[in-house]
Amino acid sequence: MPRVVVIGIGNRDRGDDAFGRVVAARLRGRLSGHVSLIEVDGEATALLDCLGEADSAIVIDAAVSGSDPGEIHRFDAAREPLPAAQYSLSTHGFGIAEALELARTLGTLPGRCIVYTAEARSFELGAPLSPELVLAVEEVAARVIADADQWSPAHA
Repeated sequence: MPRVVVIGIGNRDRGDDAFGRVVAARLRGRLSGHVSLIEVDGEATALLDCLGEADSAIVIDAAVSGSDPGEIHRFDAAREPLPAAQYSLSTHGFGIAEALELARTLGTLPGRCIVYTAEARSFELGAPLSPELVLAVEEVAARVIADADQWSPAHA
């Protein structure tokens, strides 16, 4: 059976950086049985390991791209690179754009790879999610469920 992973990225102690992990927590118990839910802190090798084991992946992270706080973006990373100018910087050190491109180069990027980002306001240590990202959590969770359901064995 194809392996589908949903990967929530972030640091729960750094304000909006927790977004991907908060969405992952919201998804617990709501995904079909064919989907594995993983939380990572954003360290590049952990992300690469998760991607390398999957046939399909959905990655969720906070971003700083110049959009309004809380704005949600969806990218098909299997078809084209993320805009590196907007997604190469990261509180995790090695940005999500670079990690995905390294996976592509290594041949470990899943054939289906969707990336959801929400525009962050603050990465302050100890801060909660900003109100805009709190509002984005349920919308991204619903979109992830819809994408993952399309990849279920029943739709194959």
